[in-house]
Amino acid sequence: MRKFISLVCVTVFLISCGGNKKVLTTSSKTKRATSKQTTVTKIERNTREIVKEETPTSVKRPPKAALPYKERVRQYIFEFSEIAKSEMKTYGIPASITLAQGILESGAGYGDLTTRAKNHFGIKCHDWTGDRVYHDDDRLQECFRKYDQASDSFRDHSLFLKNRKRYARLFTFSKKDYKSWARGLREAGYATDKKYPQKLIAIIEQYRLYEFDNDVLGRKKRPKKEKITEAVVTTPQVSKPVISTISALTATTKKGEHEVINGDTLYSISRKYKISVEELKAFNKLVNNNIKVGQVLKVAKIIVDEEEEDFN
Repeated sequence: MRKFISLVCVTVFLISCGGNKKVLTTSSKTKRATSKQTTVTKIERNTREIVKEETPTSVKRPPKAALPYKERVRQYIFEFSEIAKSEMKTYGIPASITLAQGILESGAGYGDLTTRAKNHFGIKCHDWTGDRVYHDDDRLQECFRKYDQASDSFRDHSLFLKNRKRYARLFTFSKKDYKSWARGLREAGYATDKKYPQKLIAIIEQYRLYEFDNDVLGRKKRPKKEKITEAVVTTPQVSKPVISTISALTATTKKGEHEVINGDTLYSISRKYKISVEELKAFNKLVNNNIKVGQVLKVAKIIVDEEEEDFN
């Protein structure tokens, strides 16, 4: 009887141990499975976050000016000198002063305010009722006038000086006295820069802008940029000599032509071949200053005048 009872107890004990072991094993597997699933989810989330953070953002930067500063200034003078001379004839402001101010204020036409608003002289809104832009100057986001075209900016500059009493003293100076005009602008409060007059005078003298004043005043003619050689050729068939006017550069260029390359302008080509821009446009029947890469331009023209006698 005791043996039977002992056997029963042992059996119950073994069954009890086996059941606990099974439960523990199942629990362990569940934990491992759960842990594994959590880890995978976390890795996937982190991967998505890393990819999102490393996605590059494209930023468009404004292109840099292709021409050196001196060439930009010369191009500016070529483009706007006639407007400055016209304003001088109408309002009496020296063309040299207008051009020097435009070059200085607009960065030779490449300044931010000029490219955005065609404002060549940094004139602020004041009593302006037209379009406007905001630009950092003496203070942040100041109001500046906006124009439809550059010539409007030059005209407004003339009116700005002519119609304000504080600039009246300027018009008592001689039109050929650009130094007094430069100093007078600073004294009247046009600019806060103490070296403003010296900067204007330096630009005028470096680029000989006073010659445009002389053009308007009729004091003397500006020296021509090209040299014309006169050659006398005699032929037995013609009783009078044949006069051939030939550009000095013809001998150095193949058939007197130039192929436009990147960066070329009519002004730079005219300087290279020692001819005027007007001649260059006339040779090629150009109605404006637009040229394109690969275009072939004539840079020399031979004019032959012949007069033959009638033989009866």
